[in-house]
Amino acid sequence: MYGYTKQTGLDYEEAVENAKSELKKEGFGMLMEIDVKATLKKKINIDFDKYVILGACNPNYAHMALLAEREIGLIMPCNVIVYEQDGKVFASSILPTVAMGMIKNKKLKIIAEAVEAKLKKVIDAI
Repeated sequence: MYGYTKQTGLDYEEAVENAKSELKKEGFGMLMEIDVKATLKKKINIDFDKYVILGACNPNYAHMALLAEREIGLIMPCNVIVYEQDGKVFASSILPTVAMGMIKNKKLKIIAEAVEAKLKKVIDAI
């Protein structure tokens, strides 16, 4: 298990806006937003469910992580996704402890735990 997922009681658009708002409350900025449905339609003419990838970054934790492990940028930012499947809307975030678990660095583990707690709070609040 590498993600923390919850079904929301919201429609897709509301869930996306709530995700952005909750990320901001927890100190995350948005580095990117990828509309997967639109991208797949444009690039390969495939119809897909509503699905967005939000590349979120908490600058304070990102700085600490980069100081602890210079190559950590290979697995940053923290992705949060919102998608619709079979009429249900889900929100999910990466689990930084799992993603960064392959790196044996005690300082990084502490940072990953703190970021993961914030991301879980975001998903729970959506």
